[in-house]
Amino acid sequence: MQTGQFRTAPDAVRLIVAKEGFRGLFAGYGSFLLRDLPFDAIQFCIYEQLRIGYKLMAKRELKDPENALIGAFAGAITGAITTPLDVLKTRLMIQGQTKQYSGIVSCAKTILREEGPGAFLKGIEPRVLWIGIGGSIFFGVLEKTKSVLAERSSRKAALAEKDE
Repeated sequence: MQTGQFRTAPDAVRLIVAKEGFRGLFAGYGSFLLRDLPFDAIQFCIYEQLRIGYKLMAKRELKDPENALIGAFAGAITGAITTPLDVLKTRLMIQGQTKQYSGIVSCAKTILREEGPGAFLKGIEPRVLWIGIGGSIFFGVLEKTKSVLAERSSRKAALAEKDE
């Protein structure tokens, strides 16, 4: 649907299965994992390191907007770093029945040969923007949820102590 080939999700499923079989629904799944597993590991590491450093400099607990801003930076940096993997994933997923690429390595070699190294950064600007926004929301909500749950847990512990 991202490429404009289908009007609706049910149309996409029906046509993909008709042309490529059930397996066509999973085109690019390996490259999806190749992109998302490193993405998540990198993003969490960057976020935690930025958060630790900022907290040490501030010498206090961080406020919600600060956590969200650090999350935005972590997301944006990770989005930029993993853009080449996203390009590979997208190319493999949209090739359809043409089977232009036989796998990830074939895809990378073809892109490099036919389009040059700059092609691996196609779409980096919108990717950095939307993943930065997503990182801000995700990590902002994560930290707020952690603090609410910690507060609730300490209140329960205090009530339990009082009852004893």
